[in-house]
Amino acid sequence: MISIIIPAHKEAENIDFLVRKLSGLKKKEPFEILVALSPESHANFCNETLENAIVLKCYKKGRASQMNEAARTAKGDVLAFLHADVRPPETFLLDIRRTIEKDYDAGFFSYRFDKESLPLRINSYFTGKDGIFTGGGDQCLFIKAELFNSLGQFDETQVLMEDFEFFKRIKKHGLRYKIVKNNLIVSARKYDSNSYLRVNLSNLLLVVLFKMGYSSQKLKTIHDKLIKTPYNT
Repeated sequence: MISIIIPAHKEAENIDFLVRKLSGLKKKEPFEILVALSPESHANFCNETLENAIVLKCYKKGRASQMNEAARTAKGDVLAFLHADVRPPETFLLDIRRTIEKDYDAGFFSYRFDKESLPLRINSYFTGKDGIFTGGGDQCLFIKAELFNSLGQFDETQVLMEDFEFFKRIKKHGLRYKIVKNNLIVSARKYDSNSYLRVNLSNLLLVVLFKMGYSSQKLKTIHDKLIKTPYNT
């Protein structure tokens, strides 16, 4: 079984759409959908009986904490961590299972944006390559559940870039991973609220500082000063 884990903070509309999308995907095996809500989302989330989804009211806010809580509840032998504003391709579940069956321990997806522009197409191109930005949450990490647990799950002290920190451990332990070149569709709302240049330069700065060993709290402070996220407040 594949357990699809969706961490969310005030994302009711996106969650409703995503769960419906996931429910209609091509599939040949059982799967489950776990929506991990932040504490602040409880009152804003009206549809708590989403068909085909388990809605978890998490005790702690933060993607790392929410994803870990859902992972502890998950029944699947493979975990897939999908952001609420990301849309999967039709063969999403098949792609995951085929990758695992080819003796990979984990994987990610390439992606494109839901808005067309040359700069965004350039960004999308590099998501299919293994490089400095590989491992970001928008690429939807999927991994064998036993390995996720043996690596210690996500570091809940990482208030930002928990995905990059976990990917660092994946590489350190020599796990085999693959980038599936079948695009997810990612929201361009961050670029709409800021600018292409601002987002790209900020992302580059944050990745470099992360690799230099800056604390996640310092990284979050820098991120919040540089990037506007009015859709997630």
